[in-house]
Amino acid sequence: MNQKIIKISGYVGLFLILSGLSYFLFDHFIPSTKGNIFKSPSSKSKITTEETKNTVAELYPGPKTESCPLNGKLYTKEEKAIWATRRPLTVMIENHDDARPQSGLQTADIVYEAVAEGAITRFMAVFYCGQVAGSQANKYDVGPVRSARTYFLDLASEYADYPLYNHVGGANCSAATPGGPCTTNKKAQAIEQIASYGWNNKGTWGDLSQFSLSYKACRREPDRTGDERATEHTMYCSSTELWNVAANRGLTNMTVANKNSWDKNYRPWLFKQKDQSSSAPVSNISFDFWKDYKDYSVVWKYDATNNNYVRSNGGKEHIDFNTGKAITAKNIIIQFAKETRSIDEHLHNLYEVIGSGTGVLLQNGEKTEITWTKTNRVSRTIFKDKSGKEINFVPGNIWVEILPTTSAVSYN
Repeated sequence: MNQKIIKISGYVGLFLILSGLSYFLFDHFIPSTKGNIFKSPSSKSKITTEETKNTVAELYPGPKTESCPLNGKLYTKEEKAIWATRRPLTVMIENHDDARPQSGLQTADIVYEAVAEGAITRFMAVFYCGQVAGSQANKYDVGPVRSARTYFLDLASEYADYPLYNHVGGANCSAATPGGPCTTNKKAQAIEQIASYGWNNKGTWGDLSQFSLSYKACRREPDRTGDERATEHTMYCSSTELWNVAANRGLTNMTVANKNSWDKNYRPWLFKQKDQSSSAPVSNISFDFWKDYKDYSVVWKYDATNNNYVRSNGGKEHIDFNTGKAITAKNIIIQFAKETRSIDEHLHNLYEVIGSGTGVLLQNGEKTEITWTKTNRVSRTIFKDKSGKEINFVPGNIWVEILPTTSAVSYN
């Protein structure tokens, strides 16, 4: 046999052996979620009380004396010692019906929701304190992760000089034919904007696009929920590994490149509102992001016993896959923003979250009319009541629902 062919065959054989060994190591030492945490409520398997107990058990029990700078919730000194070495992590999590139940939304300190395209909404979850306290049973604990959108970049910019932004690709200057003109409106070009913000530069590389990450940080799990899902709904990432990647790039609590702490210019919200139930609560809040698209209708039902709100999505309780329980929130902001639909042939939308507008705060079973302002991309969104006084949040997780200004919201 020709020696050149033998040599090439040898290289191919070595490659296959190494690939197989790599797969074995990942498969055995970075366990998948299959079989070790909850199935979707729609699957045949049942969630047992013991499974729930083991999954949500506190990892750091002890006196809760340390306030989370993102949402005011109290944690232990051990938990603070961990988050104090990091910066907030923002993750794009999809909300297509086939993506549910998602992983990690309950342990996010803050969650933003807005339409991504059509009537389908997307979440940007902000992880910092709660993810430390949450279960570590699942190494790939956030997802399904999906693509970037420009208005979410405006919001992510509030969480560090160079925020950690995890996504799978995004709207960019694509062309219908090779070398042809760009078919994406410039205002929607998220990937180009990320580069222009310096999030891809050496020393400030906070962009955590899955395309630049290893299998250890993000991977596809098509049967994670017990039902086979289409590929685009199967990308899950490890929050721990994402923080490790950031640290290796010089982004911990410090930005090594400029020797600044991530929160040098961070503007915390206020968290002095008492956590107490209302005697005459607004019991249900319901709305559609787009009229007549009921798969994405939202209902927040007030639970007076626990003084929080329980979320339903598309007519069903919205479950977090990691806990097997319905998602709850202490505070809900409904933020009305100007919407521009289908600005290019890809049907991209825009939401003006820089500027000012009106909204509603829901907490303790009560409804308060508010206003919001955000002066530029890197400034904090500030919410005030009608008298002009900045609002106080109840310590605990916060959901910000970004709705078009024409949306109707029902309170009863």
